[in-house]
Amino acid sequence: MQLDLSADAVTLTRQLVDIESVSQDEQAIADAVEAALTGLAHLTVVRRGNTVVARTDLGRAERVVIAGHLDTVPLNDNLPSRLDEEAGLLHGLGTCDMKGGDAVILRLAATVPEPARDVTYVLYECEEIDSEFNGLNKLSQSDPELLTADFAILMEPSDGVVEAGCQGTLRVEVRTAGERAHSARSWKGVNAIHGAADVLARLQGYEARRPVIDGLEYHEGLNAVAISGGVAGNVIPDECVVEVNFRFAPDRSEADAEAFVRDFFDGYDVRLTDTAPGALPGLDRPAAQQFVEAVGGRVNPKFGWTDVARFTVLGVPAVNFGPGDPMLAHKQEEFVPVAQIEHCEQVLREWLGGPAVGPTGGDA
Repeated sequence: MQLDLSADAVTLTRQLVDIESVSQDEQAIADAVEAALTGLAHLTVVRRGNTVVARTDLGRAERVVIAGHLDTVPLNDNLPSRLDEEAGLLHGLGTCDMKGGDAVILRLAATVPEPARDVTYVLYECEEIDSEFNGLNKLSQSDPELLTADFAILMEPSDGVVEAGCQGTLRVEVRTAGERAHSARSWKGVNAIHGAADVLARLQGYEARRPVIDGLEYHEGLNAVAISGGVAGNVIPDECVVEVNFRFAPDRSEADAEAFVRDFFDGYDVRLTDTAPGALPGLDRPAAQQFVEAVGGRVNPKFGWTDVARFTVLGVPAVNFGPGDPMLAHKQEEFVPVAQIEHCEQVLREWLGGPAVGPTGGDA
């Protein structure tokens, strides 16, 4: 399918949604995106796998990255797209997460040839699956210079409100050891499950840290998310494992977060199983301040984890801003309000500045 970048953002969203692009099956949509952007003289287009990067190079004082992923979760009887004009809602797989945001990116790339800031537009593959396949992650390793910027916007659904940065996350296994014995003679052994009571008591007594960063209050969380142990119905267990998830504010590094958790469970066998960094909001940067002003000054902290964290690793502050309710992501009834697509495009267009012209050079 060919993409019509002269169409309005809602129509373009429908075109994108109707190109099936489940994770690791994004060639067709990446081909369409690359073909549409390659014809624009003001952009330099680079492709890595099924990730497409388009850049202006106008020598501006600032550069921003605007990024969105092209893939979706598997189909659930929710294609093709369907527009409910009366309700003002566009239904279909990926409408919310996040082809509405992708359409805005493509419209801006096509119709703002001389932005006040240089822009790097990134449309990438495999966000919905393991990190090793993530196109933004791969790009940060193969071509980190393509992501160099003063500020980044990830167009994840945020209900059209800025969500700044994101919290980091790590998981550990906290093990308690015991000694097996027959349950009829339990005093001959040591019950490892009973030994986990102190681990749970520590978690119950945990007081969340709530740091304020760039005027935003983040709220950390330390919680047991799983527990396992036991051998048989007549055996005293010799091991119990409590899986703990720590959601940490972006002013902590992964190493700092791990050190805190290990200290919190001092005396226990603690094994790190997964970790991802947070992302600082960077609202002290001029580009970020002007962007917040452009969206009306309202900013919320991001408590979940998103790919904005990958920009922090590169030293680039980032925010989430896109159309759609994140609570609808991955649901069969996924939809996006038409008004939010239009709002996000308008805000970003005004913030980028420059005359809006059609992709063929005429007035839009």
